[in-house]
Amino acid sequence: MSEQEKKSVDEAAEEKEAAEAAAEAEESEAAEAEAEAGEEAEGEEGAEPKTWAEKRAAKKQAKTDKQAEAYKEQIAQLEDKVMRQLAEFENFRNRTNKEKQAMFETGAKSVLEKILPVVDNFERGLASVPEDKKEDSFVDGMMKIYKQLATELENMGVKPIEAVGKEFDPNLHNAVMQVPAGEGQESGTVAQELLKGYTYRDSVVRHSMVAVVE
Repeated sequence: MSEQEKKSVDEAAEEKEAAEAAAEAEESEAAEAEAEAGEEAEGEEGAEPKTWAEKRAAKKQAKTDKQAEAYKEQIAQLEDKVMRQLAEFENFRNRTNKEKQAMFETGAKSVLEKILPVVDNFERGLASVPEDKKEDSFVDGMMKIYKQLATELENMGVKPIEAVGKEFDPNLHNAVMQVPAGEGQESGTVAQELLKGYTYRDSVVRHSMVAVVE
């Protein structure tokens, strides 16, 4: 190859390298311009990260936050469900206790209704004892048994209803007859108790059978 041809080849290579360098410079400038434009857009939005790694981390964080919100919502729903079930259980327990108490009181009243006639017979029998016989050992034994029975009934919450001299109360008294007003008696008051009434825990077991002043 002659010197002239060699020179021409070298010049062509240099021109090629210069052209490639210029193209690379133009591409670099274009990339920088695009990056600057992207950064400006990101700066305006104020939320998007600047690099690919940050974008990926932001997406992952957003997904995590979304899952956390979903878990919080599920937890809130479960807590609400548990609170509702606890409230329902408490209401059920209270209702059951009330039903048990009502059943117990119903059963107790049923038993008392059968015992009270025995108490009545004790009182009638003791009331019919002559004065000169009240000191007898048999009468004394019956009196002690009667007092023991009355004491146990009182401890259970059984109390006699006050009647004579009280104003007639249909919730406590059962009027079976009327009598003329006597001295110091007012109309509508109880003049005589024919059968003693009783209450059990403020609930009437048996109404007093009474005669009322006209």
